[in-house]
Amino acid sequence: MKNLLLRINDRIYMACIWIAGLSVLAISLMIPWGVFARYVLGTGSSWPEPTAILLMMVFTFIGAAASYRSGSHMAVAMLTDRLAPNLRKAAAIAAQLLMATICLFMAIWGSKLCMSTWNQFMSALPTLRVGITYMPIPIGGVLTLVFVLEKLLLGDQSNRRVVRFDLVEENEGAA
Repeated sequence: MKNLLLRINDRIYMACIWIAGLSVLAISLMIPWGVFARYVLGTGSSWPEPTAILLMMVFTFIGAAASYRSGSHMAVAMLTDRLAPNLRKAAAIAAQLLMATICLFMAIWGSKLCMSTWNQFMSALPTLRVGITYMPIPIGGVLTLVFVLEKLLLGDQSNRRVVRFDLVEENEGAA
């Protein structure tokens, strides 16, 4: 069961990395297009800036979930490094519980924000609902909560190598 959960979370983690990476790639293509359209073509496009801001939210909240699982998030350990080992473990559990609380807050209140703004449309992108633009907040909260629960129940996975499953499954089938 543990291995199944780890494999599922590995796939979620890789999806988070891909989504965050593709968001940055799209931003890096859109912004130069906006500059080119404005200064070379003489007609400013209205969509690159608001789309880049939306993708930056996707990158931030989805990328933060992946960053949390990989252990590369910002952590200040000056105080906890000076604690006795048993207190250090208690502080780590308390930190995970606080993190779970923050994730629940993001998921619940982010969902409420999406629902309350669902019938509004963005002025820069008139076909896009404002509620959709806030969706990375609750989605990122749920994804991070999954990784927090994984850390609480299955231990820290930041030092474990994530295996590409398509290659593993092919090799297992050949054996």
